Amino acid sequence: MSIKILEVNKAYYPHTGGIESLVRQYSEDFSKKFNADVDVLVCREDFGRTYSERVNGIHVTRAGSFGTYLSCPVSVRFLSLFGQLSKSADAVHIHTPFPLADLALLLSGYRGKVVISWHSDIVKQKMLMPFYRPLLLSMLRRADCIVTATEGHIENSNVLRQFRDKCRVIPYGIDCKDYSEIETGFLSEKCVYKNSVKIFFTGRLVYYKGVDVLLKAFARLKNCELFIAGTGVLENSLRQLAVELDISEKVHFMGFLPDKDLKKAYADCDIFVLPSVAKSEAFGLVQLEAMACGKPVVNTRLKSGVPLVSLHGKTGFTVPPSDPVTLAKALSVLAENPEMREKMGRNGVKRVNKYFNRCKNNEKLFNLISS
Repeated sequence: MSIKILEVNKAYYPHTGGIESLVRQYSEDFSKKFNADVDVLVCREDFGRTYSERVNGIHVTRAGSFGTYLSCPVSVRFLSLFGQLSKSADAVHIHTPFPLADLALLLSGYRGKVVISWHSDIVKQKMLMPFYRPLLLSMLRRADCIVTATEGHIENSNVLRQFRDKCRVIPYGIDCKDYSEIETGFLSEKCVYKNSVKIFFTGRLVYYKGVDVLLKAFARLKNCELFIAGTGVLENSLRQLAVELDISEKVHFMGFLPDKDLKKAYADCDIFVLPSVAKSEAFGLVQLEAMACGKPVVNTRLKSGVPLVSLHGKTGFTVPPSDPVTLAKALSVLAENPEMREKMGRNGVKRVNKYFNRCKNNEKLFNLISS
C-alpha cells in the first residue's frame, strides 16, 4: 500500500528557483521511484482563481491568490485547500519559510505526520519576526521532524537551535549523470575575445545574490568574460553598473535560460561564481550543478550552508561576502591557473557523488517521511 504525501510550498514548476526545483525533484522521485501518491499544494503567484493540473505526472493544485506581498502569497483559498487535501494525507511535507503554510497547518487540526524542510531563516523581512515568531514556534513544536541541508542551517539559525533534537541533516542532491556528455561551445560562441576565461553566474537578479559585487570584482580582471543568466528587479541597474565600470563589452546578460541551455553553460564555463551577500542564500543548489560539471566554484563565507557545499581550497575558493577586491583575487588565481581549475573541478565531481547524491539522499528523506 503506497503512502500519500502532501507537498506544500509557495510555488511549483515552471516557476524557477532552488526550492521549487527541489520540490519538483522530491515529488517526482517519491512518486516514480518509491511509488508514493503525491499531491502538491502551492499558490498562484499572480491574481487569479484556483486551478489544478498534471505536471509530469504529478497532481498540482495552485490556490487562487491576490498576488504576493513581502515575498509571501496572499491566499484565503490556500487555507481551506490545505484542510481538504491534508485529510487524506499520511504525511505533510512543508517547505519553509512560508508563513501561510504554518497558519494553514495549525488551523487545519491535521493529526498526521508533519515533516518540515527548513530551507532558510527569514532574512529580508526580519522586522516582521516579532509578529510571526509565535506562529513559527507553534508550527515547529507541532512538527514531528525538521530537515535541513547542512549543519550550518541549524547552527546559524535564530530559531532552530532550540529544536535541535528534532533536526535531521539530509543534504540536497543531484545526479551527476544528468550533467555528463553535454555539448560545449554554448558560451564560447558568444565570447568577444577567443581566448577569454569564461566566468559564469546564474540566479535571480535580486539584492542578496551580490551581482553588483561581482561586477565590481570583474572590473579588476584581465582576459576574462562574464556570463550572467537570470532575470530580476535589479537587471536594469546591473546593466547600467556594467556600463559605468566600462566592462559592458565583456559582460553578457543572458536572461532566463531553460534547463537544457543552463546545463550547456555550466559545461562550457571555466569558473562558476556565487557571490551572495546575505544568508537568504542558504545553500546554493547551483554550486552542485557546477561541481557536477567539473567546474571550480568561488562562493562566499556566509553564516549559512553555502560554504559547506563547495569547500575552500578543495573544490574552489570561499571569500568574504561584499568584498569585491578579495573576490577578484580568487577569480584571478583560478583564471590564471588552468591546472588548478581542473584539479578542483575533479574534486567537485567526487564531492557531489559522495555527499550530494540525489538517489541516496532522496531515499533517506522518503524513509524519514514515510516511517
